[in-house]
Amino acid sequence: MSDVNLQTKKRIVPTMNESAEHGKIETHSVRRNISVLEGSGGNITVLTGKDGKLLIDSGFTVSMPRVKAALDNLSSDPITQLINSHWHTDHTNGNAWVHEAGATITAHTNTKKHLSISTRVEGWLWTFPAAPSAALPATTFDAVHKVHHNETNIALNYYGPAHTDSDISVIFEQADVVLVGDTWWNGIYPFIDCSTGGSIDGMIQASDWNLKTVTNDMIIIPGHGPTSNKAALSEFRDMLVEIRHNVAELKKQGKSLDETIAANPTAKYDAKFGQFLITPAFFTELVYVGV
Repeated sequence: MSDVNLQTKKRIVPTMNESAEHGKIETHSVRRNISVLEGSGGNITVLTGKDGKLLIDSGFTVSMPRVKAALDNLSSDPITQLINSHWHTDHTNGNAWVHEAGATITAHTNTKKHLSISTRVEGWLWTFPAAPSAALPATTFDAVHKVHHNETNIALNYYGPAHTDSDISVIFEQADVVLVGDTWWNGIYPFIDCSTGGSIDGMIQASDWNLKTVTNDMIIIPGHGPTSNKAALSEFRDMLVEIRHNVAELKKQGKSLDETIAANPTAKYDAKFGQFLITPAFFTELVYVGV
């Protein structure tokens, strides 16, 4: 591991927490009665209506007061359901307070597994303790799960190992909106959690599934970054494929990780995708270990 990547890894979890603690929560209307809250780790998606608010992901607990205020500004509906897109802390750290506010929690089986025990994320140099019982999903599924809430049919589909081994998509059928979680980081290099089943090949396979599923009219909600469309998602997938090819060729030539990083296999995309927590060098490492 390069010294640069070591320092990057050490900063990621503290940086995410600090950003959530001090950052502004921004609310974006998506379509019909669906909105997205940005600023508490991963995106928080909200479906409002007479059945109560349904949330996808809960962000960080440190931003709870501002998330609550943003939710109150959307409507007076109580929180009644929470779905986790995967197990990572920037999407589940607020589970306990959302549950205590009245939500039942649903997630993939592997999300509950990771939250129930101490789990190490080597890519963040961080070991997460088991979550409190109030933060654990009460309903889990292995492949497909259906929910009907606020006059909306909601389809949950497991990707298989992708960003982690717990990622799901969420399709709001009547609104023609799909949430793809951290299988898409819009405009930035994604983190791939090799410690809990993620890989570059899994990310590409999830992107292929997303592109086959979405239509040109669908609004797509990523795990990080603004909502967008199929064309932007396709650009992200092509970036993953090209960088995977570049890194694999260098590794096949016998290049070490440091030599591969020095060859700049991400150079074509760094100006657009390399300006966030996952630096070009760090993303190169994440791809390298998976090819």
